[in-house]
Amino acid sequence: MTTIEGATLITGASRGIGLALARHLAEEGHEVVGLARSEAPDGFAGTFYRADLADAADTARALNEIAGRHKVLRLVNNAGAIVGGGLDEARMEDFDRLVAINLRAPMQAMQAVAPAMREARFGRIVNIGSRAALGKTGRVIYGATKAGIVGMTRTLALELAGDGITVNCIAPGPVETELFAENNPPGSEARRQFVAAVPVGRIGTPEDIAMACAYFLDARAGFTTGQTLNVCGGLSVGIASL
Repeated sequence: MTTIEGATLITGASRGIGLALARHLAEEGHEVVGLARSEAPDGFAGTFYRADLADAADTARALNEIAGRHKVLRLVNNAGAIVGGGLDEARMEDFDRLVAINLRAPMQAMQAVAPAMREARFGRIVNIGSRAALGKTGRVIYGATKAGIVGMTRTLALELAGDGITVNCIAPGPVETELFAENNPPGSEARRQFVAAVPVGRIGTPEDIAMACAYFLDARAGFTTGQTLNVCGGLSVGIASL
């Protein structure tokens, strides 16, 4: 197994995409550090810390502890929250919460790990966005925050490039996570509509996203920065209905 310098921090690592990524990277030789609000499952492939990323102070506490104990040279800002609804249903409390989790917490994480990356003259940052950033009915708050993470990615890619740090974004389409299955149970009309709209004819898996992240995290991917990769089964190509 290849020895990979430094630790890899994954937020939202206790389930779904984050958990799949933690398992995949551990198998590839990464020192995985997970951070999430909920408990990690038994046998988590790395060191795990808990924090409520909606709380700036609790997030800072955990990140300070992690940065003090681990040399984090790779970061995946995976944790996120979603609230549906259009303009008329949008509530300011939901807006504030999604901005906190989807934008403020990633910024805090990047600030926490940047010093070690600058010192090493190497770093890999991957932010998890969403295809909804391109526009999706009923996702006014969520889509806005995910569009924001794309803008943050592009700006910080320019700011950090001279330090050997790349910053990229993965924008998943519908992915088979616990939350997706809960809202779109097998056999439901909602699921049928999702599958019918995806050009490849299936819902994505957490492993699909993990494979895309693995490229951006690789030491050999140093010439790719500021990019957003839509891992969406083709939904972002042309005019998509979902």
